[in-house]
This record gives sequence, structure tokens and C-alpha cells, in this order.
Amino acid sequence: MGEQEAVEEDSIAQKHGGTRKLTMMPLIALIFYDVSGGPFGVEDSVKSGGPLLSLLGFLIFPLIWSIPEALITAELATSFPSNGGYVLWISEAFGPFWGFQEGFWKWFSGVMDNALYPVLFLDYLKHTFPIFKRTIARIPALLGITVSLTYLNYRGLAIVGFTAVGLATFSLLPFVVMGFLSIPRIRPSQWLVMDLKKVDWRGYFNSLFWNLNYWDKASTLAGEVENPSKTFPKALCGAVVLVVSSYLIPLLAGTGALNVATSEWSDGYFAEVGMLIGGIWLKWWIQVAAAMSNMGLFEAEMSSDAFQLLGMSEMGMLPEIFSYRSKYGTPTFSILCSATGVIFLSWMSFQEIVEFLNFLYSVGMLLEFAAFVRLRIKKPDLQRPYKVPLETFGVIVLCMPPAVLLLLVMCLASFKTFIVSSFVIILGFLLYPSIEYAKQNRCVRFGSTLVPSKQDHEIIPVVPQQQDIADEAAVGLLEELSDIKVKQCDLDMDLKFE
Repeated sequence: MGEQEAVEEDSIAQKHGGTRKLTMMPLIALIFYDVSGGPFGVEDSVKSGGPLLSLLGFLIFPLIWSIPEALITAELATSFPSNGGYVLWISEAFGPFWGFQEGFWKWFSGVMDNALYPVLFLDYLKHTFPIFKRTIARIPALLGITVSLTYLNYRGLAIVGFTAVGLATFSLLPFVVMGFLSIPRIRPSQWLVMDLKKVDWRGYFNSLFWNLNYWDKASTLAGEVENPSKTFPKALCGAVVLVVSSYLIPLLAGTGALNVATSEWSDGYFAEVGMLIGGIWLKWWIQVAAAMSNMGLFEAEMSSDAFQLLGMSEMGMLPEIFSYRSKYGTPTFSILCSATGVIFLSWMSFQEIVEFLNFLYSVGMLLEFAAFVRLRIKKPDLQRPYKVPLETFGVIVLCMPPAVLLLLVMCLASFKTFIVSSFVIILGFLLYPSIEYAKQNRCVRFGSTLVPSKQDHEIIPVVPQQQDIADEAAVGLLEELSDIKVKQCDLDMDLKFE
């Protein structure tokens, strides 16, 4: 994509309320928070598998899972640089029915994931402020945190992105300090501790998987990224390095400098590690950093979920109201819908939520890998600004290890998880024909419909002329889509004369 396209993107952004596009550093920060947010939550991997398995997991897992998923996301997000992300990929490969299912499963999984963060925010603060252990204080605090962070999300994606940069810097700095302070106390032999008889494999794999997934989430914001064909691959590369480093440095410091029982390693234990290595000041710093990190995690997840719904609405999969933008360029109703889901799901336990969202996420990722391979076979001439440097057989081999891992995570799930996840999947199957019925009978206003382009390499949303446009954002979208249609007609005429 050249300079002219970048200028056109800025023009489109001004039509959509003058919103600023995401640049490199904010996008890296948002991907970092979509995936990680720091080492908070990796303590369970030490408790489940011991120091050696934990360190090996965060060394090997990125090679067979994170890097393949990031490469696939880079190729497909730059091929389809529009809001909706993986919903577009699946729709192009397998049709709108499966695209809708992917969107529903991933959105539900994302909302469940986001329900964790206000709870974790208070769980870290309650060690310093015991009042948050009491229900009478926790419920208003949870509601207040959710409403406040939702409002920040409403104020604009650029604000969210730069806030994420600041939060990431503040959250990771205490672990850099802890790493330096631990060097004189490191005993490499303590990294080799492992007892296979005591390994909790379900907890171990769920912990690794949860801390290293959601690389594809940022693709739902592709339409808001400045020069996505260049920015996305570089941002994903930078985020992979940042995420892996944010896990390994604290784990190497904590397990190498301290000789404590693995049973002590549970959620929030890094605060105790900080106190034992640096003192009470480092413990407080890590606790505050953990709380701030959960704010960043919430903002990144909320943005991805809301813009996914916006993208689905622009594709005609959801009613028009989901694509209405505020004066800040944010999808107001989509944000409110995601926030409501967070509030209703926050009553579940941490481990239950992690297992449920991992299962649904795994089902969606298997569909994404299948779409990636199918598009390579079905549409070899698809314009790919960034392309994974492998041919068809190579990409199949690339997808096999993560696919096996996904199946393993699903097989290790509890019976309760199978039941709940099956209910969500069946609900998605029932929702699609209901929405199609409402669309055909005009029970609800839909802003666009899915139409394959004549070039046979992308899906173009076409807005019906008879519908009224509700706000300035919709007017800008109509103008943009009209330009696309005019260019397409010119191309068709040229082909006929040839």
C-alpha cells in the first residue's frame, strides 16, 4: 500500500467522525493486551507443572502456537483490511453461515474473557485494601469499574491505544527491576525442578493456552489501522517478542532466585515474589501494576469485541444499529452490548471462565486454520500484501501442530464445559436463520448485504438505496462503498470491451 492509499485512508477516517487511525505503537500495545497484559496469571503454570515445565512451556508454546497464529493473522488481516477480521475470512472461505458462527463463538468467548478483568482488578487490590473482600463493597466497585472502562472505550480507539501504551510500560517496568535485582540470587539448578507425578496437565495446558492465545483479535480492528499492509505484520512481530519476554523474565527471576514450594505459586503470587526479592515497595508496585494491567486487558478486549460486531453489521450479518458510530467514531450499541455481557458473566469463577472461553476459542481457531488453507487453494491469486513464505503444503504443515494443540485443549475440558459450550454452539446455529428471517421480512433494519465482488477476491458490503441513513458515520460509509461500486463497474466495462 502506497502513500496515496494512506491519504485515502485518512480521508475515510475524517468521514467517520474525524477519528484517528491506529499507528504502530498503539497497535502493538493493543495486541499485547489482547494476548497477555503481562505475567499476571502465569503463576498457575508453575503450580501445575513446576519451574522446568513452566519455562519450557513459554519457550516452546510460542513456536508451535503463537508464531503460526500471528503469521496467519498477518496474512489474512492484510488481505481483508476491514473491521470484522476473522468473520470476513471465514465468510470468504466457507460462506456467511459459517462466518456468522465464527463471529458468535469468538464474540461470546471474548466477552467471557473480559468478564475476568474487573474481578482480577479487585483481587489484586484487596491485598492492600481488605474492604474489597466484602460483597457490599465489591459489587458497586465491579459495576463502577466496568462502567468507567466502558466509557473510556466509547471515547475513541486512539485514546484506548495510547492508554494501552502507557499501561503496558507501567505494568512491565517492575518486572524489569525485579529481573535485575534477582541476578545475584539466581541458582540455575532451581529452574530444573520437575515432578511428573504431580503435574496437573489440564491446569498446565489451560494456563499456557490462555496466556498465549487471541493473536487474531486485533484483526477485528483492521479497518481502523493506518496502512495495515505494513503496520500489521510489524506490530504482530513486535508483540510476539514483547509477550514472550514479559513471561520469561519474571519466571526466570522468580523460580531461579527463590526456593519455595510450587504449591505457593497461585494467582497474584508475583507480588510476594517481588517482596522477597526487592522488598515491600516492589510488592506494592507489582500489585498496582497488576491492577492497571487488567484495565488495559479490558480496554483491548472491549475494543476488539465491539468492532467485530460493527464489522458483522456492515456485512449484513447483524442489524444496522450495531454499526452506528458515536461522534468519537466508536460503535456505541456494540460497546453497550459487550459491556452488558461482561456484567452478566462476571459471577462465574476464574477457572470456569478460562476453560469455557478456551473451548469456544479452540473451535473458532480450527475454523480459521481451515479457512486459511482453503483460501490458499481456492484463491491463489488473492491479493496478499503480506504472505506467509510457504506454499500450500507448507502452510498445511504450519497449521498441523497448533491444530493438534487445539484438539488437546478441547479433549482436556470438563464435562460441564462440553455441555455449556455445546449450548452456545447450538444457540449460534439457531440465531442465524432467525436473523435471516428478520432481514428478509424487514422486521429489523439492516444496513448492508453480503455480495461477492466481480474480482472474486473480496466481500463487498452493498448498502440498499431505499434505506434512510441514521448518522454521519453511515453517510461516510455509503460514500466510500459507492466509490467502490463505481470503480467496479468501470472495471467490468473494460473487461467486456477487451
